[in-house]
Amino acid sequence: MKPGVSTYSLLQAIKAGEMTVLDVIDWISEQGGEHMEIVPYGFTLEDQPELADAVRERAAAKGIELSNYSMPANFVQDTPEAFEEEIERIKRHVDTVHRLGMKHMRHDVTAFTLPPEKRGIDYLEANLDQIVEGCRRIADYAAGFGITTTVENHGMSVQASDRVQRVLQAVDRTNFKTTLDVGNFLCVDEQPLVGVKRNLPYASLVHVKDFYIRPADQNPGGGAWFLTSHGNYLRGAIFGQGDIDVRRVLRLIKESGYDGYITLEFEGMEECREGTKLGLENLKRIWDEV
Repeated sequence: MKPGVSTYSLLQAIKAGEMTVLDVIDWISEQGGEHMEIVPYGFTLEDQPELADAVRERAAAKGIELSNYSMPANFVQDTPEAFEEEIERIKRHVDTVHRLGMKHMRHDVTAFTLPPEKRGIDYLEANLDQIVEGCRRIADYAAGFGITTTVENHGMSVQASDRVQRVLQAVDRTNFKTTLDVGNFLCVDEQPLVGVKRNLPYASLVHVKDFYIRPADQNPGGGAWFLTSHGNYLRGAIFGQGDIDVRRVLRLIKESGYDGYITLEFEGMEECREGTKLGLENLKRIWDEV
């Protein structure tokens, strides 16, 4: 197991101008992380080749592997022209992944923010042909660089474990797998232990995070709470301090024989460097304990 950190965890500091993506590499090295996942929020790389080169070189100098590149994507488009434009946009990101020397990326398949009427299985099935074609074309393009592409359980439309498997099986490409996020199942009210166990066989990379959980009839008030698909409340927590049974989750992952990258995502209310530091410490400690 290789513990690392997503740049998304430090987004608060990046947006405030307190850290650059190069600073994040240095910081992860100082905290004892082994790899960094790139989520180009607060900065961009596909239009800044010089910065992409600098990231690759800084990571190599610090001994930090570049594990995964995660980006939004939406294959459900209104016109063939818009669909082709989206394909070409994602291909440019694949080119960036190759430039960075990386071999793994995650892209969404539908818009992340969807109204309730577009979160059902009917929406997925009605648009499955576009989703499958988009995933296949990106996977085939990425295969030329030896890159594995993935769908994450992310976004209400393809977030439950069975829907992720529906897409994986329909796409049917050896280099198309899933980035397994242990916490995101809760966004569609699926228990993490269930979702993790079901999708581990298809996972090429694992995200870990933690949430505080409150039922729909117990509004916790203010702050960074958001609603699940069935109206329950979630809020980001420091990994190991929230309500997810992270010890049993990590035990499942460990007992499965998974020995790849595990990426920490922090999205709590605490200061991002402190929250990420404590979460990374907990990840490494709990992994050794289970």
